[in-house]
Amino acid sequence: MARDYPHPYIPKLKEQFAAGRISRREFLRTSTLLGLSASAAYAFAGKVTGTPMIRSARAAVPKGGTIRIGMGVQEVKNPHAFNWVQPGIIATQVLGRLTVINQDNIAEPWLCERWEASDDLRTWTFKLRDLKWHNGRQFTADDVIWNLNHILDPATGSSSVGLMKGYLLEEYDTGKKDKDGKPVMSTRLWDANAIEKLDDRTIRLNLKVPQLAIPEHLDHYTNVIMDPEEGGEFGPGSNGLGAFTLAEHAVGIKAVLEARKEPFFRGGPYIDRLEFVDIGEDPSANIAALASKQVHGLYQVDTAQYEILKRIPHVNVHEVATAATAVVQMIITRKPFDHPKVRLAMRYGMDCGEVLKLAQRGLGLRGEHHFVCPIHPEYAPLPEMKRDPVKARQLLKEAGYPDGVEFEINAKKDPAWELAAVQAMVEQWKDAGIRAKINVMPTAQFWDVWDKFDCGFVEWAHRPLGFMVLSLGFRTGVPWNPTGFADKEFDDLLTKAEGTLDVEKRRAIMKEIETIMQQRGPIAQPVWRSIITGMDKRVKGYRMHPQYHFRGEELAIET
Repeated sequence: MARDYPHPYIPKLKEQFAAGRISRREFLRTSTLLGLSASAAYAFAGKVTGTPMIRSARAAVPKGGTIRIGMGVQEVKNPHAFNWVQPGIIATQVLGRLTVINQDNIAEPWLCERWEASDDLRTWTFKLRDLKWHNGRQFTADDVIWNLNHILDPATGSSSVGLMKGYLLEEYDTGKKDKDGKPVMSTRLWDANAIEKLDDRTIRLNLKVPQLAIPEHLDHYTNVIMDPEEGGEFGPGSNGLGAFTLAEHAVGIKAVLEARKEPFFRGGPYIDRLEFVDIGEDPSANIAALASKQVHGLYQVDTAQYEILKRIPHVNVHEVATAATAVVQMIITRKPFDHPKVRLAMRYGMDCGEVLKLAQRGLGLRGEHHFVCPIHPEYAPLPEMKRDPVKARQLLKEAGYPDGVEFEINAKKDPAWELAAVQAMVEQWKDAGIRAKINVMPTAQFWDVWDKFDCGFVEWAHRPLGFMVLSLGFRTGVPWNPTGFADKEFDDLLTKAEGTLDVEKRRAIMKEIETIMQQRGPIAQPVWRSIITGMDKRVKGYRMHPQYHFRGEELAIET
């Protein structure tokens, strides 16, 4: 598999980084995506910046014990169709993925040893690790191919279709008609050899169009590698390749993971058990559980509890800047949101900086209504969309609503910052003739119907590249696009951006995409979030991940 020369774009990346044209983060991310080892990439970055990476010897790691984390415990039966991060955290401890994005947003091999991209980014080859499943069976390329096919099967309902549709799938007419007499379309692999087995430990993805972010797509939390013999279902006792087995799972109560006795290929595990305990939705109850040492850490802490968290003496506070957010999501096939000027008025009717201040205590960045974050390498600055109620009223008039609009916006009760954000926006909209009634729902009930609301305030987790959420949530016809947004120009630009190596050229494409989202997109986006949590000082090896991921095999606890 391995060639004796680097991808031809890596020398250019080195040149751009040395000249200061791209950031250290962009150099590390892109060079490792193209197959340069993380150690080689970090070493070159160190030479350029004059701060070489120093690997210090790790102190003796405590062995044994149990770590308990406060986190909602949801259903885990169908990992390839997970909608939320929390069940993915549980399943990943048992199953694993081909790749993983580390806490620095850099892609690393996980169940694969390495990967290689062709010069034109249309062929990606993955060499698998020599591993055995928990039941002793050899891990093979056939296992990976089954998983990829299951993920991409429309019947599975995986959100990964949004990431992979542009380069691995094609649409076709099923020959059926819907209730309106229109053709029923579905998707299938664009070519019989799109997913190819080279040998028992090597697979190749042959793409329809160039794609830069294959290793990052494979880290999406739905893309765990399951034992094909279990038919896509998961639960206590399931076979896996990870450092733990799932011993118990009760929705709304707890999940218990027991460490495997065999050493994990990446080191560890050091603890005997990892438990996720569902404390409920009340942020105060979660903080109380941490303060009283019922749990050693929390999945996340609401910003309203930030000052309290800092005053707990036995807890370390962890904070990280992210591209996590929540957006006002509008179904554009329903009135009044079917008119783009109404959606544009929603955006001009809000002051994002004020929402950030009121809802997030300023922890994060103001949103710009296009879903590309300033921390993303391809982010392109646009002129600020300042609050302008007069302009918003004029837009509503032009859309046929001279007296303004009325609608219901659905929001979760917890976390508290989300409701605070919605309340702030609703007050701001009044000046623009936008009258919104808030429907506050319990979190579990909200997530059951999040994709059915005419208008709702919907949370989105961090993704390391700007075009990833756009692919997941706004590409035409993908599972996580309940808004009905379908824009060919947007889709074509997105596909072009995904296959563009040069970050400066990619940024120019993203500028066009951002403009489309601002002018006719289906969302209004007030904030980007910094996420925070607390962890007992006895817990060792924890680093907060921008996507909340836990690496249970790295954790230890002093008893």
